[in-house]
Amino acid sequence: MLDKLIRFCLENKLVVILLLLFTIAWGLIVAPFDYDLGILPRNPVRVDAIPDIGENQQIIFTEWKGKSPQDVEDQISYPLTTALLGIPGVKSIRSFSMFGFSSIYLIFKEDVEFYWSRSRVLEKLNSLPKGTLPENVSPTLGPDATPLGQVFWYTLEGQDENGNVTGGWDLHELRSIQDYYVRYALSSAEGVAEVASVGGFVKEYQIDVDPDAMRNFNVNLNEVYTAIRNSNVDVGAKTIEINQVEYVIRGVGYIKSLEDLEKTVIKSNENVPILIKDIATVNLGPALRRGILDKEGAEAVGGVVVTRYGGNPLEVIKNVKQKISEIETGLPQKTLSDGTVSKVKIVPFYDRTGLINETLGTLNSALTEEILVTIIVILVMVGHFYSSILISLLLPIAVLMCFIGMKLFDIEANIVALSGIAIAIGTMVDMGIVVTENILRHLEKSEENDNKLEVIFKATSEVGSAILTAIATTVISFLPIFTMEAAEGKLFRPLAYTKTFALIASVIVALTMIPPFAQLLFTGKIKSDSLKKSLNGILVLLGIYSLVTLSILLGLILITFGLYKIFESKLPKVVAEHSSLAVNIFAISLVVYFLTKHWLPLGVEAGILLNLLFVGILIFGVLFLFKYFIRIYPNLLFWTLENKSKFLILVSGIVLSGFMVWLGVEKTVGKIIPNFAKENKIYSTIIHEFPGLGKEFMPSLDEGSYLFMPTTMPHASIGEALDVIQKLDKQIKSVPEVELVVGKLGRADSPLDPAPISMVETIVNYKPEYNVDKNGNKINYKFENGEYERDSEENLIENEDGLPFRNWRPEIKSPDDIWKEIVKVAKIPGTTSAPKLQPIAARIVMLQSGMRAPIGIKVKGPNLETIERFGLELEKLLKEVPSVEPASVFADRIVGKPYLEIRIDRDEIARYGISIRQVQNVIEVAIGGKTITTSVEGRERYPIRVRYQRELRDDIESLGKILVPTPEGVQIPLIQLASVEYVRGPQVIKSEDTFLVGYVLLDKKDGFAEVEVVEEADEFLKGKIRSGELIVPDGVSYKFAGNYENQIRSEKKLAVVLPLALFIIFLILYFQFKSVSTTALVFSGILVAWSGGFLMIWLYDQSWFLNFSLLGFNLREVFNIFPVNLSVAVWVGFIALFGIATDDGVVMATYLEQSFKDKANLTKQQIRDLVLEAGKRRIRPCLMTTATTLLALIPILTSTGRGSDIMVPMAIPSFGGMVIALVTLFVVPVLYSWIKEIRLTS
Repeated sequence: MLDKLIRFCLENKLVVILLLLFTIAWGLIVAPFDYDLGILPRNPVRVDAIPDIGENQQIIFTEWKGKSPQDVEDQISYPLTTALLGIPGVKSIRSFSMFGFSSIYLIFKEDVEFYWSRSRVLEKLNSLPKGTLPENVSPTLGPDATPLGQVFWYTLEGQDENGNVTGGWDLHELRSIQDYYVRYALSSAEGVAEVASVGGFVKEYQIDVDPDAMRNFNVNLNEVYTAIRNSNVDVGAKTIEINQVEYVIRGVGYIKSLEDLEKTVIKSNENVPILIKDIATVNLGPALRRGILDKEGAEAVGGVVVTRYGGNPLEVIKNVKQKISEIETGLPQKTLSDGTVSKVKIVPFYDRTGLINETLGTLNSALTEEILVTIIVILVMVGHFYSSILISLLLPIAVLMCFIGMKLFDIEANIVALSGIAIAIGTMVDMGIVVTENILRHLEKSEENDNKLEVIFKATSEVGSAILTAIATTVISFLPIFTMEAAEGKLFRPLAYTKTFALIASVIVALTMIPPFAQLLFTGKIKSDSLKKSLNGILVLLGIYSLVTLSILLGLILITFGLYKIFESKLPKVVAEHSSLAVNIFAISLVVYFLTKHWLPLGVEAGILLNLLFVGILIFGVLFLFKYFIRIYPNLLFWTLENKSKFLILVSGIVLSGFMVWLGVEKTVGKIIPNFAKENKIYSTIIHEFPGLGKEFMPSLDEGSYLFMPTTMPHASIGEALDVIQKLDKQIKSVPEVELVVGKLGRADSPLDPAPISMVETIVNYKPEYNVDKNGNKINYKFENGEYERDSEENLIENEDGLPFRNWRPEIKSPDDIWKEIVKVAKIPGTTSAPKLQPIAARIVMLQSGMRAPIGIKVKGPNLETIERFGLELEKLLKEVPSVEPASVFADRIVGKPYLEIRIDRDEIARYGISIRQVQNVIEVAIGGKTITTSVEGRERYPIRVRYQRELRDDIESLGKILVPTPEGVQIPLIQLASVEYVRGPQVIKSEDTFLVGYVLLDKKDGFAEVEVVEEADEFLKGKIRSGELIVPDGVSYKFAGNYENQIRSEKKLAVVLPLALFIIFLILYFQFKSVSTTALVFSGILVAWSGGFLMIWLYDQSWFLNFSLLGFNLREVFNIFPVNLSVAVWVGFIALFGIATDDGVVMATYLEQSFKDKANLTKQQIRDLVLEAGKRRIRPCLMTTATTLLALIPILTSTGRGSDIMVPMAIPSFGGMVIALVTLFVVPVLYSWIKEIRLTS
C-alpha cells in the first residue's frame, strides 16, 4: 500500500503540485498568525494565550438586595444547593452568600457538555417547589462564559482632541453612558457573552422622608410608596379614527424629573392635598454600591467584556474594537469652562490581544529560528544544496498542515498547543533528512542509464517502513496525554493533537512530496539553453520580488542561485569544480547571518557581530563535534565491542544517576545500602546532592501583568477601603517599570464576580523589557553616538537599523524583580499581603478551587466561629513552616463584620397589635431604603427609593426614634418595640456541597516546589496534632487544595498510562523486528534517554553549570538557566522524548538485521566486524537526525519571550535525553553483538 502511494506521487507530479498549492492556500487561511493574504479570506483557528483549564461549571446568581449574608445563606444558598445536588453530572457545588446576593457554582464532570448542563440547570430552576425561595426572589443562570473569558477591561474618560485626560465628567454621568450606551453596543459584538459595568455611581431618585412631618400630616410609609408607585404609570387606550386617520392613544404619566416627584399626591386632608415635598426632600443621588474602580488614585467608571464559552478570544477582541470605533464618534462631549472640548473615550487597561500576539510571536520566532537552524545543519551535514533547499521549503508545508488539522478538529492555538509543533520540528526534519539522504546515496550509486524514477522509488520504499515505525512510536508515546483529565487534560491534550498532526504531516511530506520534487531537482535537466536562461532569469526576478515584499533571506538565495545558474557555463574550470562548495558556503553564511539577526541570543546590546560570532561558535562547534564524533566513532565502537562489560557498567551508572536525580538517593538505593554506610559523610553528601526533584503542577506563564490581591479587614467601610486602594495604586504606580495601575474594589455587576468590598483586585501592567510591535517583535530606534535620539516631543524615533530600547532599570533582570518592587512599596496598614498572581492564572486558580491563591487549606466545620478559630490556629502554625512565605499566610476572618441587630420584642408588638412583618417593613424602608419603582427616561432607567433622612438614621439613638404605625393609626417609636445590639457576623458565608467552609491561604518561598511545600506543611501540622499543640475541634476537618491537587491527580494517571504507552511502543518495535531480543535492545534507548532528561534537569539546578563567560557573556544568562521542578510540562517533554529516543536505535537495528540476513556460521570476530561495518554505515544519518533535533531545540532553550516559561521546561528533557541518547549508538551494536556471540557459543 505504501509503495503504491509513493509510486503514484512519483508518476503524477502535477497532482502533487496542485495538492501542494491547495495545502499552502488552506494552511495560510486557517493559520493563527495574522497574515495579510490579500484576496484570500481569513478563517483562523481559535487563538488564546493559554488554554481554559478551569472547571466545567455553571453559575446561579440570585439577588436579594439589602439582606445580610446569613439571611441569604439560610433562605437562598442552602435551599438552592440542596435542590441542585441532584442534577445529572454534578461533581460538587460551591456557594458564596454575601450582602445582597447569592452566587452558586455547579461544578460538572468534564465529559458533560457545557450547553447541555445549562439546559439541565434551567430545567431544575423552573421546577423548584413553591416556597423554596422567598417571595419576589428569582435565581438566574449566569452568562455562558467563565471568569477566564474576561479578555478586555476598559475605562470611560474625558479626553481632548490630543488624547489628554481633561476630566469634566461626573462619575454618575460616565456610569449612565456605560450602562445605557457603551454596554449594549459592545454586547452586540459577535462572540461576546456579557459586558459588565464597574465603578462610578448609579443615579437614583432619593426621597428622604421626615418622620416628624409624616406624623404631623398623619402619613405612614405604606401610603408614601403607594403614592409614588401610582404616579409613575403610562397607559395605552388602543386607537381612535378621525377623518379616516388612525391615532394611537397614550396616557403619559412617567416621572421625568424631581419636580414630578415632589408634586406627587399622597392623600388629601380636608381637601388639602399632601404632596411628597411636604413630608420629604427629593434629590438625585448615588445608589448603594458594592464595587469601585480606581485608576492610579482617581475613581473611574469602566466595564469588562467577557467572551462566550468556546469562542475565539482574539476574534472577539477584534470585534469589540471594531464596535468601539463605530460608537466612539457618537459618544457625548462637552465644552469645559476653559474652552476645552472634552469627549468621552473608551480606554482599555487590560487587553489580552497583546499577550496573545506576543505569545504567538514567541512561538513564531522559535519556529523560524528552528527552521533556519535545520537549514544550516542540512547544508553542513549533507553538503548538498538542492536537498537542503528541498527539505527547508517543504518543512513550512508540514507546519501549515498542522494548522489545517487544528482547524478541522477545533483545536485552539495557544502557547501549549503550538509548543507541540515547536518541539516536533527536529523530528519533522529528521523524516525528510532520512528520505533525502537515502535518495542521494542511491542516485550516487546508480548508473547514468538507470531509470531515475525507479531509483528514487527504491530509495524511498527502502526507508518508508522504518519511518512509519519511528513515527508510530512517537505518536503512541503521546497516547497517555489523551487520557489526562481535568485541568491537565485541557492543558496538554491540544499539544498531543498538534504534535500528532506535525508528525503525520512530516510523514506525508517525506513520503509523498520529497520523492517527486527530488526527482525534479536532482535529476531534471533542461536541454534548451534559452529556456534554461529564461527560467533562471525568472528565478532572479522572483528573488527581487521576495527581497522587497516577502523575505530578504529568500530573495537573496533565489537571486544568488539564479545568477549562479546563468553564468555557470562561463565559469573557469577551476572555479566550476568548486562552485558547488562555494554555493554551499555562501548559503550557509547567508542563513547564519539571518538566523543571528532574528535570534540575537546575546541580546541586542551585544550588536550583530558578537551575536554572529556566538551563533557561529555554537552551531559550528556542535556540528564540528558531530563530525569529529563520526570520525572517531569506529574506534570507539571497536573499543566498546571489545570491552562490553565495562561499557555496559558505564551505561548502567548513567541510568542509575538519572533515577537518583528523579527519586532521590534514599528512594533509589537507600534500602540496599547498609546502615553503617549511611552514617558516612560521603553518603550524606550524596543524599544532599540528590534529594529528588521538586514537584509542581505547571510552571507559571509570564503574562506581562500582575493581579495584586490583598484584602482589607472585614469591618472596613467602603469609604475606608477606597482610601486604601487609592493609596495602593499610587504607590504601585511609583515603581518605574510599572506602566498602568487600575484597581477594583468589590465586584463588577456580573455573576462572574462575587467579591466582597474587602477584596482588592489591582491589575498592574508593567512595561515590557523592550518595546515590541503587535506581533511581539522588538522595535528598533535611532541610536547614534552612544545614545538614543528623540523627536521634539521627546519620543523615540523608530529606525530599522537602530537598536531596541530597554525600559527596565539595570538592576531589574526579570518580572520577579518587578513583583518584589511592587510588594515593597504596597505595604498599607490594615491590609494583608498578596500572593503572587497574574490575571489569567488567578482566574484559573479561583475557578478550580474557589480560593485566590495557588495553595491553601479548606477548613470545614459545624459553624462559622469554630471554622474561623481553627483557621487562625493554622495560620499561626503555617508561618513556622520553612518553605512557606510567612507574610502570605492568611486565614479568612469569617465573622469579623460588625452588625447592628434590631431584636423585636414580641410581647411589646403584641400589645399594640403589630406584626413582625409590619415592623420589618418599616426597618427595611426607613433605614435601608426601598426601591419603590423605576423611572423611564428614553433608553435609561433609574430607581426611585424611599428612606429616612440621613441625620435620622445615622446612630442608634436616631434609629430608636423611627416610627412604626399601629392598625389604629398611632405611630410608636421603634425603641419601644425592639432593642438594638452590636454583634459580630459574617461578611461572606462559603460552603461546599452544603458544608460550611473557610480558607487559609498561603504561598511558597522562592526555590520551593508546590507539592514539596504542601507535603512539608501537611507533615508539620500532623506533627503538631500528634504532640497536642494543635487540637482539631469536633466536626472540623481540613485538607490542602489548589494546584497541588492537579499535580497529584495527574501523577496517579501518568503512573498507569505511561507504562501502558511504553508497552505499546515495545509492541510496535516487535512488529518491526519480529524479535524480542532486538526489540529489547532498541527499547533500551528509552531508558538511557530518560536518564539523560533527568540529568539535564539536575544540571539546570547546579550553580556551576555553564557558569562561565563566552565573548564576555555568562552562558547561564544566555541560556536562561533556572531550577526546574517536575511538572506536567516536564512530563510532556519526557513523553515527547520517548517517541524519538528509539529512532536512532530503529535505524541502527534495521541495518544490523539487514547485514546479518542470510549469514550463518559466523565467528565471533566476523560478528564484530559486521556490527562495526553496520555502525560505520548508519552513523551519518543517525547523527544528522540527532543534530537537527538538538540544534532545533537550542533557540527554544534560549527563548525569553512570552510563553517561554512553558516551552523551555518541555524542551529540557528532550535536549538532555537526546544528548545522552548518543550512547544508544553504542548500546544497540554492543547488545546486538553480545546476543549474537551468546547464541554462537550456545
